[in-house]
Amino acid sequence: MDTLYAIMDTLLPFEWLSYTFMKNALLAMLLITPLFGLLGTMAVDNRMAFFSDALGHSALTGIAIGVVLGWENQMAAMLIFGILWAVLITWVKHNSKMSADTIISVFSSTSIALGLVVLSRGGAFAKYSSVLVGDVLSITQADLAALALTLVLALIAWMVLFNPLMITSINSPLARSRGIRSRLTEYGFTILVAVAVMVSIRWVGVMLINSLLILPAAASRNVARNAAGYMRLSVLISMVCGVCGLVLSYYLDTSAGAAIVLLCAAVYFATLPLRRK
Repeated sequence: MDTLYAIMDTLLPFEWLSYTFMKNALLAMLLITPLFGLLGTMAVDNRMAFFSDALGHSALTGIAIGVVLGWENQMAAMLIFGILWAVLITWVKHNSKMSADTIISVFSSTSIALGLVVLSRGGAFAKYSSVLVGDVLSITQADLAALALTLVLALIAWMVLFNPLMITSINSPLARSRGIRSRLTEYGFTILVAVAVMVSIRWVGVMLINSLLILPAAASRNVARNAAGYMRLSVLISMVCGVCGLVLSYYLDTSAGAAIVLLCAAVYFATLPLRRK
């Protein structure tokens, strides 16, 4: 890491990057934002805008379960519960006559309430409140290694799932006629989103994770002309807003996650008039 830090000091001789925690935060943004930019395109196309929100809320329950079981590793508890929650939401959606947004809302409300009940016992919620807004400045080198591994595995999974997901999102009966197992593909995608959300939640925050996933993709959809451009532009918007939001938060002394989301929102509203054209 010292070599990488030295390269960053040489190529980016900025005052805000003179601190190690800012270097780590910048590297985290370069690892998190491409993943969310990619996943967001399918989430928007498949009308799953609130799905990641429900998963973000379930992180509190995952932490709570880890506390009850006495687990020291909160990430393991969040990952296990997040994946189970994602699979359960998808299963209920396919086996219920209720609309998808109703089902997601029910699961979202249940998970955040359950997590708050367990974590707030005896007034102990204060030490977990940072999960709500996130703190990318607290990221460590070990966390960066975990994010890098997640990004690599997610890209491999994306290459496997992309074509089946694309056909399924356009025409599910056509996908099934081509021998594509649409439901299995959807389960795979929801698990992928769950892993991305849970790995990133501590640095992005429960309240902002959904915005970071959806806004870049929504902005890209306003101006993209084809699927390849849609994905590339979504990743670019996510990365640029991530880095610029981090720098802006440094000089304004505010939350990095909130600054990033506000920039993503600004890009969305700026591109909105172009959608009609």
